[in-house]
Amino acid sequence: MAAELVEAKNMVMSFRVSDLQMLLGFVGRSKSGLKHELVTRALQLVQFDCSPELFKKIKELYETRYAKKSSEPVPQPHRPLDPLTMHSTYDRASSVPRTPLTGPNIDYPVLYGKYLNGLGRLPAKTLKPEVRLVKLPFFNMLDELLKPTELVPQNNEKLQESPCIFALTPRQVELIRNSRELQPGVKAVQVVLRICYSDTSSPQEDQYPPNIAVKVNHSYCSVPGYYPSNKPGVEPKRPCRPINLTHLMYLSSATNRITVTWGNYGKSYSVALYLVRQLTSSELLQRLKTIGVKHPELCKALVKEKLRLDPDSEIATTGVRVSLICPLVKMRLSVPCRAETCAHLQCFDAVFYLQMNEKKPTWMCPVCDKPAPYDQLIIDGLLSKILSECEDADEIEYLVDGSWCPIRAEKERSCSPQCPILVLGTSDANGLPTTPNVNGGGGSALGGAGGGGSAAGGVENGKPGADVVDLTLDSSSSSEEDEDEDEEDEDEDEDGPRPKRRCPFQKGLVSAC
Repeated sequence: MAAELVEAKNMVMSFRVSDLQMLLGFVGRSKSGLKHELVTRALQLVQFDCSPELFKKIKELYETRYAKKSSEPVPQPHRPLDPLTMHSTYDRASSVPRTPLTGPNIDYPVLYGKYLNGLGRLPAKTLKPEVRLVKLPFFNMLDELLKPTELVPQNNEKLQESPCIFALTPRQVELIRNSRELQPGVKAVQVVLRICYSDTSSPQEDQYPPNIAVKVNHSYCSVPGYYPSNKPGVEPKRPCRPINLTHLMYLSSATNRITVTWGNYGKSYSVALYLVRQLTSSELLQRLKTIGVKHPELCKALVKEKLRLDPDSEIATTGVRVSLICPLVKMRLSVPCRAETCAHLQCFDAVFYLQMNEKKPTWMCPVCDKPAPYDQLIIDGLLSKILSECEDADEIEYLVDGSWCPIRAEKERSCSPQCPILVLGTSDANGLPTTPNVNGGGGSALGGAGGGGSAAGGVENGKPGADVVDLTLDSSSSSEEDEDEDEEDEDEDEDGPRPKRRCPFQKGLVSAC
């Protein structure tokens, strides 16, 4: 089998553009593109789907081409040569490692990479950039089984099918079998399928095409569904994540066939296969604690920088408050964390942040609602130290010199003007309770004209006093109080104002709210 693959690839590499187009048209593949693109497409076809009919067609095209040149000696590269001599035949100046071809899993990009990428035959400016996918924090890539490959429609139908055939190496099978289980039936080492837009300008997020269905060997694989939307008029969103194919694959040297069904509506998509190790939120937290802690002195310098006086600003900032409560779960912070790109000093809890992104990856800062990816997270060493030293406060304030002070909840000592006031204390000679006065004066609770603490229109230190109502008196005594007031008015007219009395209770006002 290895010899037939080598022979078929040698024949394909000697084809002209017309031969390559005939071969790709024979299997229903796209015939457009430059020569090195056609060669790459044909070699992929030979590598992953070399059926007897395809091999027969390659041989027929090769013999037809060289039959017209009977006078010329038949070139030798089509013979099953040793891989080393075959490689040197086409690129003697190549420094690519010469690995022997030992089976159907031939890494042809290593062997034919310089020719397929056009470095040896075409100028560098004709190189076509490759599609790249973003790195996922919860997946460590172990091997690349299939590079991002564009899904090419075979006809004008809206529903298309794109097959892919590959086999795992014994080492890869052993890695999967020996990996631990994250949950029943789910291994930590997995074969995942990733799909994205065919955009080479930047690393792409996972994005599913319409009407996607994935079939592995003879069974369909489950694909994440849509999130229901509670808002009217808003379409439900679909979480696009790597699709785990491991449980449906043959964990042996047998070939696996994957068929992707997708809707052709004008947009171009690419698929890729990877062998990955899935991580948990606790593993990412431990890694963050190991390499992501920012020294307290660096955090203190950042605080000073934030509070530094700006000569162009008319407002001077003397301090900034930071809450010790996580904005995600409204609990006290345990591992204060934020992104280095965030402009604020407020932190969130790394434990809950990683757990939430493990379930539904968004990687958005809960404070400023800006991207906060895992590789930009830091643990605030200064706030971690403050949390261990300040256990009785839920908020602190950073000062301009980098120091801090706790902000504790103070008890309200003043009462609201809208609340009635209860007067606690002794009564005067007329049986009326006295009004406490912080300046030492006392008077009648019902607004006697001689008291400095008078409630009805009285003035204390040049300011109008608060209304004081005695709730202990009932309505039956209202007539007696009116008579007492009349008598007091007459006495004041004759003898002058009554001297002020000191109230024995300086703090006798209690809110009745």
